Amino acid sequence: MSQIPPELIEARHSIDNLDAAVIHLLAERFKITQRVGRLKARLDLPPADPSREADQVRRLRSLAEEAHLDPEFAQKVITFIMTEVVRHHEQIRDLGLAEDRDATD
Repeated sequence: MSQIPPELIEARHSIDNLDAAVIHLLAERFKITQRVGRLKARLDLPPADPSREADQVRRLRSLAEEAHLDPEFAQKVITFIMTEVVRHHEQIRDLGLAEDRDATD
């Protein structure tokens, strides 16, 4: 195998660091959405909020455009994330996990 150019190694290292940051940010985001799910369950609110979700898609598409990221791609990513969040909220509701556990978040 030929030697990998240092420039490629450096670029890959940067990608690896960014991937790690994305994972950590998603973990933090899901910790907060778990708290939201428990709150919604306790208040007997629906797991999904279509109006908020539509607002978020519009806002994040705009941010993607400003960042020179394909807004269609950004929408796919945030839609996937929101679908997972709603699924988690449904599980919290269905399993009766609405107890106030904010102290452990």
